[in-house]
Amino acid sequence: MAETAAGQGIGRALIGFCEAEARRLGLAGVQLYTNEKMAANLSIYPHLGYAETERRTEDGFNRVYFEKRVG
Repeated sequence: MAETAAGQGIGRALIGFCEAEARRLGLAGVQLYTNEKMAANLSIYPHLGYAETERRTEDGFNRVYFEKRVG
């Protein structure tokens, strides 16, 4: 996300949209991952109800996986 957009709630709105779509489609949950260097993501996802499920290195990137039940 561009620095000029940081703090405006755009990321939170996008996550909310994904969760609403998952519920609309009858899915049980949402899974996502981020790079472990993205400190803001690592703190916001748990705040939004996501639980860390694992960490692993893929394609040279250290990824952190999260999951949230929505259904």
